[in-house]
Amino acid sequence: MARSNSFDVQSKTDLDEVRNALNQTMKEVKQRFDFKGSCSNVELEETTLVLRSDDDYRLKSLNDILQQKLIKRGVSLKALTYGKIEPASGGTVRQRVSIQQGIPSEKAREIVKVIKNAKLKVQVAIQGDLVRVSGKDRDLLQEVIQLLRENDFGIDMQFANYRST
Repeated sequence: MARSNSFDVQSKTDLDEVRNALNQTMKEVKQRFDFKGSCSNVELEETTLVLRSDDDYRLKSLNDILQQKLIKRGVSLKALTYGKIEPASGGTVRQRVSIQQGIPSEKAREIVKVIKNAKLKVQVAIQGDLVRVSGKDRDLLQEVIQLLRENDFGIDMQFANYRST
């Protein structure tokens, strides 16, 4: 009987780590002199971060602090999609930052296209918000992982559920 190996290409962001980074950010903002008396804050609404501050300069500083904390917590910045800065109530500004959960369908098609163009003997299937790659040879699967790491798709990718049956 032929052996089959497979793995999944997925894009998941650990929201617990995002919450921890958010708490660290707010702690630092409360202690920093340049934020004294400002109404700067960051909130998490399901899979969207909402940054609020008095002006564009403080919003950018708040974003820098948040990015530093996310990197320290191991959250990839590729998982963040920034909206435009918009005016909010009370003369403040806000920016929405969506956190990527799952591979978007156009990126999944792009991943499949790259794998197919490499002409490796593997099967590729899009299954919801992940891409499953399967083949008989483990070495081929390692080549696919290397190929995907070399290409920049603009998203954070993890390789999980490596199975051998």
